[in-house]
Parts: sequence; structure tokens; C-alpha cells
Amino acid sequence: MKDCIFCQIVEGKAQSWKVFENEYAVAFFNRIPTNEYHTLVVPKSHYRDIFDAPENELREIMSAIKKVASLYKQKLGIENIQIINSSGAEAQQDVFHLHFHILPRHKGDGLNIQWPTDRGGVSGFDELLMNLNAKN
Repeated sequence: MKDCIFCQIVEGKAQSWKVFENEYAVAFFNRIPTNEYHTLVVPKSHYRDIFDAPENELREIMSAIKKVASLYKQKLGIENIQIINSSGAEAQQDVFHLHFHILPRHKGDGLNIQWPTDRGGVSGFDELLMNLNAKN
């Protein structure tokens, strides 16, 4: 897509700092990093989000994520990372080209992602499963 910054990076039309590239994916440093080595991994093909991407390409993207994480562990000694994907506007996706963040983490880095832990718990799980198994 012509206006997609990640497509422009994949095509070499926008500046990036590539860490890894293969037939399916490109990994590059985030232009607005939350910490050192904050990396984005994107498919070379344009998919809007995880729902749009074919399963075989998702496997290839996850393989690229693993290679980058392993590179960081081997070369830099990074042993703590978060892998984050947001799919959809309500999930805070802001660039609508499927992408995954690799965030190296260390004690005292000031990043603190927490979710509320009291949202009804197991009392609703039976109903949730029934909804998934219901025939429509």
C-alpha cells in the first residue's frame, strides 16, 4: 500500500534500521523506542492485522521474532523480552499493517504493563465456553 509506512520500509522507500530480514518478514528498530533495541517485526506483505494474515505467514513472522530474540540474547545477553501485538483500533493499533513489538526488558526500566485482575474471574468461564461452542 502506497501510504503505509511499513510497506515503504519493506520496499526500501523509507529509512529504517533493519536488524533482520528474510523472505516473509523485516525487523527494524522502532523510530520512537520505549527502550534500547525496541524492535518491530512486520510481514513483507501488507496485512491489516492478525485477523487478515494467513496462518502460514503468521508462523513465518513468529519464526522471525524468535530469530531476533535469539540474536539479542546471544549478542547482547538480553534474557527478558515482551512481545506485543495490537490488532484493531480498540486494541490501540495505530499503524494498520500487522506488526509485533519486541521489547527488551530489565529491572528498573520504568515500563509497567499491568491489567486489572478482578474482572469476574472464573465464575463466567463456563458461559464463555458455551458462547464459543454455540452453533449459529
